[in-house]
Amino acid sequence: MLTKEILRIKGAALFTCPPEESLEEAIGTMAELDIGSLVVMERGRLAGMLTFREVLKALHEKGPAAAASLKASDVMVRDPEFVGPDMEIDDLRRVMLDTHVRYMPVMDGNTLVGVLSFHDVARAVLEEQSFENRMLKAYIKDWPQ
Repeated sequence: MLTKEILRIKGAALFTCPPEESLEEAIGTMAELDIGSLVVMERGRLAGMLTFREVLKALHEKGPAAAASLKASDVMVRDPEFVGPDMEIDDLRRVMLDTHVRYMPVMDGNTLVGVLSFHDVARAVLEEQSFENRMLKAYIKDWPQ
């Protein structure tokens, strides 16, 4: 299975914010939408990733009141790792594990086509394995006598 197939299963929703958005607003968006990351876009390009990990780290270091004064660009991961749409799922899992990234942008050239979470990858693997199991069971059931 390829990253573009996982994106197709996941759907096209992509949640973004500008770099100048306050951390407080970004946290509100993430909480309201029940998502763990926002893509920080600047002039139509991927500038960074803001995930709950960076938010928690900033709040721990600077205190909860800092959320109103900090911007997304102050906290985001700049120039994040990304993968292409034709990467195999096993390679994607390896990259995510090796880089300790839970949210991986998928780029097609200079175009952001989506973000895959570790949850999205786990769901895709489960669905793929379930399909293969059904096919194998059907094959065994229809075995000639």
